[in-house]
Amino acid sequence: MTLIDVLIVAAFLVYVIATGLGDRREASASPEQYFLAGRSLSGWQAGVSMAATQFAADTPLLVTGMIAVSGIFALWRLWIYALAFLLMAFVLAACWRRAGVLTDAEFAELRYPGRAAAPLRLFKALYFGTVFNCFALAIVLLAATRIAEPFLTWHAWLPGILFAPVESLTRALDLSLTTLPAADPQHWARSADNLLSLVLIAVITLFYSTLGGLRSVVKTDIVQFVIMMVASAIYAGVVVSEAGGLAAMGGQLTALFGDGAAGRMSAAELLAFTPGQAYDVGGLLLAVIALQWLIQVNADGTGYLAQRSMACRDDREARRAGIVFTFLQVVVRSLIWLPIALGLLLLFPADPGASGETYVAQREAIFVRGIAEALPAGVKGLMLTGMIAALASTVDTHLNWGASYWTNDIYQRFVCRMRGITPSQRSLVWVARASNIVILAIALAIMAQLDSVKVAWESSLLLGAGVGVVLVLRWLWWRMTAWGELSAIAASAVLVPIALGAIDESVAAGRMLLVAGGSTAAAVAVSIWIAPVRAEALVEFYRRVRPPGFWGPVERAAGASPDGAAPSLARGLAAAVLCGVTVFCLLIGIGTWMLDATPPAWLPHRGWWIAVNLGVGLAVVPFWLKLRSPHEERGT
Repeated sequence: MTLIDVLIVAAFLVYVIATGLGDRREASASPEQYFLAGRSLSGWQAGVSMAATQFAADTPLLVTGMIAVSGIFALWRLWIYALAFLLMAFVLAACWRRAGVLTDAEFAELRYPGRAAAPLRLFKALYFGTVFNCFALAIVLLAATRIAEPFLTWHAWLPGILFAPVESLTRALDLSLTTLPAADPQHWARSADNLLSLVLIAVITLFYSTLGGLRSVVKTDIVQFVIMMVASAIYAGVVVSEAGGLAAMGGQLTALFGDGAAGRMSAAELLAFTPGQAYDVGGLLLAVIALQWLIQVNADGTGYLAQRSMACRDDREARRAGIVFTFLQVVVRSLIWLPIALGLLLLFPADPGASGETYVAQREAIFVRGIAEALPAGVKGLMLTGMIAALASTVDTHLNWGASYWTNDIYQRFVCRMRGITPSQRSLVWVARASNIVILAIALAIMAQLDSVKVAWESSLLLGAGVGVVLVLRWLWWRMTAWGELSAIAASAVLVPIALGAIDESVAAGRMLLVAGGSTAAAVAVSIWIAPVRAEALVEFYRRVRPPGFWGPVERAAGASPDGAAPSLARGLAAAVLCGVTVFCLLIGIGTWMLDATPPAWLPHRGWWIAVNLGVGLAVVPFWLKLRSPHEERGT
């Protein structure tokens, strides 16, 4: 790294520290100020913050590896989440805001008053705040080691008296944090380098997010996202230029991949957006892609997406946040990353001897190698700053989000109540700040056991597959109960080991379907069998949240217009579907034009395929812009 690269990184670090210091007083006032920024966010602020968090340091590595292994079509496993994001935007975001809770775990007691609600809230706080949250954070930290390794060579910069104890610590704890093989003489030195880099970045992120709470997190997220996108766009330009330009890349990829003989992926399969032309696509995989947005733990926005919705100033801004997030996440980000991943295939051809997880890890690491070897001074510093920003924007969110469970749902709800004390608002903020430190330590311990970003990501999907449908049903169906949710969780705990043991890794898609199907069936059966939530409690919930869906008996008891919730759901779903058409058509149309991608067999002329996608995508925009819930509030 040159001096200019170091100065760019340093300027970013100074900014985020100053932001935390500037927001510390407001954040200290109360948990609502600390975790929800006083419910004052605009839609564009919340949406950009969501996109910055989802960018993550691990995501470009994951994308690069997926394209190298299975081609562009494999990214539909990421793009399909747009349906969940738009469901949240048009159907559930305003409901989250009107619920008035601090966390989605607290929502359990609002939705299901009764004996089972408290155990459900406690479990959600422990699972989402610790297990799921720390696992997701560990994946991000693992990717950070891949990014930092070529650039932050502490063993060459620090005197031996300072570096040697760190290297000894990594050996003693067996912290293998490098892609170098254990036999390599530099293995432990580079592991120590990565440990120091992680600690430095984590401490700085911990500092501003712990001091300033969500307000600082969102402010820094916006700047971080701009840096990430500008840096990535420049990176894409350099990679494409080095590969001979967009017009020449198609021909070079054809020469490199050929016609797919001997079971290899062909260039046409590599560049396909549609399943008919894609590589190794079967019915089971298509089923998982079609349903994955629904059978995942954030299907209704649960987690930091719901947190951003609850932090918006009114219903309209909450809806806008989801729309802004979806376009930035799926369209803008993907159209920058796709040429990078394809260009890197040409600049750094695959090792013919690598296979399996080794091959995946190598291709993931190529994204970082391209930064180190292809970018000039200044641009390299900007891109490294962008990757550090991606890491920080994800870490700060997971720390703040996890701490909200520990503070609001574990400490205040259970610990303080059992001890018979009423904590002050400021003391709760200090509990939140201490929770950040513990959560980060747990995530670091988990990270040391992970190998591949792709494998870790797929494992996290399986962990959450059993509850997604149930989380959506609790908003749309009055008959859902806390016992039903607990049954889904229990069924997942039983089915995940069975799926891992009985279904081969080559059909991992079947594992998800088994877990999701079995858990959902258990939840619905138990909810029907167990007595429903008390009528008075359901009426109170309905009047407060005004959920869409199938609430007929509750609507009548609340004195609302008959079947008012069902048309509201229909409008929301129609808007979400039409907006999804715009998102996917723009992605496919622009992507096909940029990359000279493979059109479907039924419309082989590439120009017509581009025109159809762009035309349809833009034509439906006025329709979904006009559709909104009649209950949507503004300025409340």
